[in-house]
Amino acid sequence: MSSVMSRRDLDFLLHEWLGVESLLTRDRFAEHSRETFDAVLDLAETVATRHFATHNKRNDAEEPTFDGERVHLHPEVEEALAVYAASGFTGATFDEELGGMQLPQVVASAVAAWFQAANCGTAGYPFLTQANANLLATHGAPELVDRFVRPMLEGRFFGTMCLSEPQAGSSLADVTTTATPQADGTFRLRGNKMWISGGDHEMGENIVHLVLARTAGAPAGTKGISLFLVPKRLVGEDGSVGERNDVVLAGLNHKMGWRGTTNTLLNFGEGVHRPGGEPGAVGYLVGEQHRGLALMFHMMNEARVGVGLGAAALGYTGYLKALAYARERAQGRPVGAKDPSASPVPIIEHADVRRMLLTMKSYVEGGLALVLYAARLVDEEQTATDPATAAEAHALLEVLTPIAKSWPSQWCLAANDLAIQVHGGYGYTREYDVEQHYRDNRLNPIHEGTHGIQGLDLLGRKVVIDGGEAFRGLVARIHATVDEATGRGGALAEDAAAVGRAADRLLAVTQVVWSAGDPTVSTANSSAYLEAAGHVVVAWLWVQQALVATDPDDAFHAGKRQAARWFVRCELPRVEPLLDLLERLERTHLDTDPAWF
Repeated sequence: MSSVMSRRDLDFLLHEWLGVESLLTRDRFAEHSRETFDAVLDLAETVATRHFATHNKRNDAEEPTFDGERVHLHPEVEEALAVYAASGFTGATFDEELGGMQLPQVVASAVAAWFQAANCGTAGYPFLTQANANLLATHGAPELVDRFVRPMLEGRFFGTMCLSEPQAGSSLADVTTTATPQADGTFRLRGNKMWISGGDHEMGENIVHLVLARTAGAPAGTKGISLFLVPKRLVGEDGSVGERNDVVLAGLNHKMGWRGTTNTLLNFGEGVHRPGGEPGAVGYLVGEQHRGLALMFHMMNEARVGVGLGAAALGYTGYLKALAYARERAQGRPVGAKDPSASPVPIIEHADVRRMLLTMKSYVEGGLALVLYAARLVDEEQTATDPATAAEAHALLEVLTPIAKSWPSQWCLAANDLAIQVHGGYGYTREYDVEQHYRDNRLNPIHEGTHGIQGLDLLGRKVVIDGGEAFRGLVARIHATVDEATGRGGALAEDAAAVGRAADRLLAVTQVVWSAGDPTVSTANSSAYLEAAGHVVVAWLWVQQALVATDPDDAFHAGKRQAARWFVRCELPRVEPLLDLLERLERTHLDTDPAWF
């Protein structure tokens, strides 16, 4: 078995559980087959293990440097990305007309898991580029698509998203970057952007920044934000790459993880480079003025599910390495063994090590299932022939997006913590991979919006949309699974009933919370709500997996059933005290005077 990712589990999730071959009846995917899906996954495994995993530790030890003029990366990064682009992965889900493969999103997500697990630092560059290109392909003018999207899908250009500013952080209502219209239809941007991953390097021919900024007289707050395409180098109408735009790297941020991805502070329009002799960075409006945040959420929501996928992948590779170590490391003897001269046993024979491994398995396989389920909803929304089915998929995806981002970021990080514990003292040394996986994964609870932001999104917005219809639809799906398990009888029926009860209580507590009549009180414990809802959803998906893992002679299927049993019986009970806290509208923290700290 690969120590990067489990191909057996990906095959199970895609084919046995999610039934991705049913997508082949859709016009968009009609040219594909089970064989092409498998071939793409085979290629992803080969490229990820041979070209990405091999320099993961070097990426961490030799992070990018800035000499005041340019960024320096070690050469293996660009070499790996060239192979990635040549393999066609950058355009995996894009239209064939743009040079893409038109793969289902769920298959492309399984492909991406290989690269996130193998080397998240190098994988960050093309994944940001893909999200950038997807937004432009959907909302950009045709001339912008031709000039910028096609080169990105070819691997010649890279892309970023520029939201945060030093003074604003996650509060996008407070961004101050300005955009001034010009006679030729372009804009000139001035301002500073912080925490821009992939914001500067010398790979490829260009970097395409998507930048949030304000035009003169724009409304205050988020309603006054527009979205602009600002290239590092100007591109002519014929596609030729020309002079530097007025986008300058002010410095690199040095992170505890993801060290291979440059993270930057960028200055727009400070006058270092003056295209045409005029001040300001040349930018192109994307979509309508003052609609920038809505458009950027197209990229952000995709990136949020991508963060969850990356968190699950990092947790997964840590689990596989801990499992291999536990099978090989001989230490101690069974409880009750009387002969001190007997040979030590592999530590997997010890009950507490099996407890940690089973906990990790339930987290990482549950997290991977969650993000692939979300990706399958994207395919349903985009290609369903029945508008009602597409609308239902969209509504459910809206509810699940903050969970798909945050649950793996919390619990697959916990799996990385347990992977270190399984390794014992070796686990926190740099000679073993698991300490790096932990550091890399620790960024994901913050990437693309913290747990607090996702909790507010879920409890403050998503569960009350359309009077809570989408949320009730989720609970109805959970009960459909419970009913199916009940028909099977046995232990799985009992476990499924526990999931159904937890879902019902979550719905009831949601109604109690919003009956308070004060949004400040209702959302005060939104992070606890996010955690409780996430555990209920993942428990549901574990029951679904157990329902299809029915082969009594298959050790893999037996492992699935056991992990489902563990999660429902030993993890789902965490939900009850969280729901108690929510139900009583706990406000101790609201009533705490800042002066008391």
